[in-house]
Amino acid sequence: MSDADGTRRGAEDVVSAGAGAICRTALYMPASSARALAKGPTLVADAIIVDLEDAVAPAAKAEARDAAVRALRDQDYGSRIRALRVNGAATEWFADDVAALSDAAPEVVVLPKAESAAAIRDLAETLAARAHTRDLRIWAMLETPLAVLRADAIAEVARDGVPLEALVVGSNDLASSGGLAVECARTHLHPWLMIVVAAAKAHGVRVLDGVFNDIADTAGYERECAEGVAMGMDGKTLIHPSQIDAANRLWSPDARAIEAAQAIVAAFDDDEAAGQGVIRVDGRMVERLHLEVARRTLALAARLDGQKIS
Repeated sequence: MSDADGTRRGAEDVVSAGAGAICRTALYMPASSARALAKGPTLVADAIIVDLEDAVAPAAKAEARDAAVRALRDQDYGSRIRALRVNGAATEWFADDVAALSDAAPEVVVLPKAESAAAIRDLAETLAARAHTRDLRIWAMLETPLAVLRADAIAEVARDGVPLEALVVGSNDLASSGGLAVECARTHLHPWLMIVVAAAKAHGVRVLDGVFNDIADTAGYERECAEGVAMGMDGKTLIHPSQIDAANRLWSPDARAIEAAQAIVAAFDDDEAAGQGVIRVDGRMVERLHLEVARRTLALAARLDGQKIS
């Protein structure tokens, strides 16, 4: 588990927040596409986000909502997280989208354009007032500079019993609302992204990286996934099924990482290491903080082994 290997160091630290399943990959599926909805339960993404927002034209919102309800209610998604992205709270479709959650019965509702703790609390109160939605978890999308500046306050509501499970980076809207040039937006977004990561880690919620737009640029996509892992993201949101495998792989401990973690745990379990804060493992000095990382690596590997997507 070399510190020089940044892409793998991040993967070893991945621990999903809350009581939900591990989520390395969350794939947006347009609710307006019957073909996409039918394919969702066959894909190896950890989460399927049926999308009523950006992927659906205004004139098709009502029809797409009905299709989303049928898909989430009637299809077997196995162990995948079933999520519904509603339209923003300021839109004319929000109330009907939230009302439809009772019939759709997903595990997660994704709230776009979240800019305040109050918005999360308001949604949570609405969900709690209805028998069929009171157990839903909330993923809040941070898509504006104001949302980034308020990330700490937004994430903090999770400490008060509000079912906020994740912060989701809306990188396209974030770059656009920040006035960043598209070709270099990711580079200049780094400070903003790390604010979101810090808020999530501070308050015990997961954080999912934004989408990568150029489906054909597989090398660039893998670089961005590795970057997200190294930054401490818990997973990535996706726009195409072809992106699933690479993200699942990069956000999972590989055989080398597991073997190294096992060696560290075994070394600290040895009687000679009792009471020591630093020991030598395979020729290098290892501290107890590395032991905690190693234990998390093995716990993640065990959970992944038990969480079969079928």
